[in-house]
Amino acid sequence: MCWICDFKTSDAPHGPSARSPWAPRRAFLKAAGAAATVAATTPVLAQVEVGKSSAMRQLVPAASLENSATQQYAQVLAEARAKGALAPDHYPQLQRLRAIATRLIPYAGQWNPRAKGWKWEVNLIGNKQINAWCMPGGKIAFYTGILDQLKLTDDEVAMVMGHEMAHALREHARERMAKNTATDVGLRLGAQLLGLGQAGDLAAGVGTQLLTLKYSRDDETEADLVGLEIAARAGYNPQASVALWKKMAAANGGKGPPGFLSTHPTGPDRIRQLEANVPKVQGLYEQARNS
Repeated sequence: MCWICDFKTSDAPHGPSARSPWAPRRAFLKAAGAAATVAATTPVLAQVEVGKSSAMRQLVPAASLENSATQQYAQVLAEARAKGALAPDHYPQLQRLRAIATRLIPYAGQWNPRAKGWKWEVNLIGNKQINAWCMPGGKIAFYTGILDQLKLTDDEVAMVMGHEMAHALREHARERMAKNTATDVGLRLGAQLLGLGQAGDLAAGVGTQLLTLKYSRDDETEADLVGLEIAARAGYNPQASVALWKKMAAANGGKGPPGFLSTHPTGPDRIRQLEANVPKVQGLYEQARNS
C-alpha cells in the first residue's frame, strides 16, 4: 500500500471545504508568532561555539538568493503535487512536522536577523529517500522516507529540522555559491587573458543549485551545533541528536549513501562532537521543559 493511500481514511475531509485554502498556513504562522513570545524569556546568548560567517557570502545578495529559493521551492511542490506525492494539510505526519517547526522557528532570529522576516513553510513529500532540507528563506521539506525508515521520534525530527534550518540561518548555501562564483569569475578572466574566449556558462542558475550543493565539514559542524541549540531551546531533548546520527549511520551501513547521507556524512567524530556539546545546551532544554 503506498503512503499516499493513508490520506483516504474515514476521518479525512470529503467534498468542498468551507475553509480558506490558506487557513492552515495562516494558523501555522500565527502559532509560530505566539511561540516567539515565549522564546523572548530564554537566554539569548549562544551556548554552543561557532565561528563568524564568511564575508565572502556578500558576493551573493541574500534577497536574490531567497527569491530564487522561493521559486524553486514552488517548483518542487508543484512537481510533487502533479505526481500525487505532496501531503495535504490534514495529513497527520505533516501536521506533526509543522507543530515541531512552530516550536523551533521562534529561536531562529538570534542566528540570523533576516529570519524574523522569512515566510517559513513546511511540507512533506512522498519519497522513499532519507532526506530533508531547508532552502534560504525558510523553505523546509521532509521526505516520507526519513520519517518512515528511521522511525524518528519528535525529538529526533527536531534535530533534523534544526540542523537544516541552521544551514539556512548560517547562510551556507549563500557562502558556497559565493565561492563558486568567485572561482568561475577567475576562470572566465583567465580564459579571456589566454585568448580562449568565453569559458561558457560556468555558474549554473542559482535556483537549480540549491538542492545539489554540498556543504563543507565546517558547515556540517555548525549546522549540527546550531540545530542542537535551537531544538534544546524549543524543549526537545538534545540527547536525541546522538541517537539520530546513530540511526543515520546504521541506515548507511554497506548500501551506499541515501540522499540525505550523501551530503551529510556520518561518523564517530560527528557523534563524539555532539556528545561533547549536549551538556552545553542541557540547561536550555530543562528550562524549556519546566516553563
